[in-house]
Amino acid sequence: MAQTLDEQVAVVERALGECMIDTALVVVRAWLNELGENNPYEEAFTSIQKRYHEIFTQWLNIDVPSSDEELSKITGETYQMVDAVYADIRLLRGLSPEIHGFNHDSITSVMHYFENCVRFRPEDMEWYKEVMNDESKASLALAATSALAHNLRTCFSLEAFLTMIECMSVENETVLDQCISNVALLLVQYDIRIDFFPQIQDAVVNVIGENDLSEHVFEVLCALVESSSKNWIEELAKSMFEDNQFPDELKRLMEMSGMGHDSQTFAQLFPSQEHKYITEVIPLIPRTWLYALIIEGYPSREKALAYVMVHAGFRDAMWDYPQIAEKIYLEILREGTDKPMDYINYAHCLLLRGDRMMAYENYKQARLLCKTSKEFFALFRPDRKNLIDHGIPLEHVYVMEDQLINP
Repeated sequence: MAQTLDEQVAVVERALGECMIDTALVVVRAWLNELGENNPYEEAFTSIQKRYHEIFTQWLNIDVPSSDEELSKITGETYQMVDAVYADIRLLRGLSPEIHGFNHDSITSVMHYFENCVRFRPEDMEWYKEVMNDESKASLALAATSALAHNLRTCFSLEAFLTMIECMSVENETVLDQCISNVALLLVQYDIRIDFFPQIQDAVVNVIGENDLSEHVFEVLCALVESSSKNWIEELAKSMFEDNQFPDELKRLMEMSGMGHDSQTFAQLFPSQEHKYITEVIPLIPRTWLYALIIEGYPSREKALAYVMVHAGFRDAMWDYPQIAEKIYLEILREGTDKPMDYINYAHCLLLRGDRMMAYENYKQARLLCKTSKEFFALFRPDRKNLIDHGIPLEHVYVMEDQLINP
């Protein structure tokens, strides 16, 4: 069965993330065949393929210090070629609007154009920067930012991304927060690419430094993590449309462009897939360049982010900050949970701190909530490695498991 376009993109991203150029080029070759013989990418494709094979041949025979640097350079060039070819494929398949412009006063037109266009014109980016800095057009700025971010998630554009980063300096706080959150999510998503696009690194460092945004970006990141613990879109929609209550700022922005106060309009501003996307991206934060820039080296920020991540249900942070996690899970247990995993998480924290007796009691409670030992160990055993990596001897884990088979 033929792969879908999204599946092909996933293959390319995974391959280039590990510098597996040949694997990525198989997909690119299929795209070039679809574009036809007169496509403008054949020369670049052949050059990349030839240089990559030369590096491999060289590597088989002798270690050359410059080969790693050349491989990194070729990978970056392949990313750029893939972006250009993918954009043309979207145009060919009718997945992108023709470059005919858009109605600057219509939110629907703005959102359609910025979410689907793959060949932005310089004047499009100039218009975007203009509305981002014009408080009277804040509703258009919010719509364009949301749409552009969705576009960049699937069709990377260095120029558009740099423009969005530049707009992190706007003064309107509502627009600024949305811009920062979308830039942050894109930086996390494309972290594997950052080293190949130093322009992005430089732009982010400069705009944060020049506008003293470090603390602000951190607060927005924490807010993103907190929002992932529940579908905030649905909850906000409920409060707005069932109770007929609108946040003053959003109401004012909607009124600026004559937008109606209804759920359909709200859905336009906040696409339904937003929550799913956030929950998939958030767990990656601690391993990214953005984390190193904004959080690493700031103990108070590290602990604060760990707290919101554990509280939002991302367990990875629990292993590095068990003291914080212990307090959170204790609160959950006091509220009367019936989930075995909550007891297991709390017991993990106790065991890491050395309180074996209380750890056993909570493991036992989790075991009693499970119908069978198989059900319990399906929850417990995936954490074996983390327990061992954080200092619990394997023998101790075995002893604990032995006592939990038939509590």
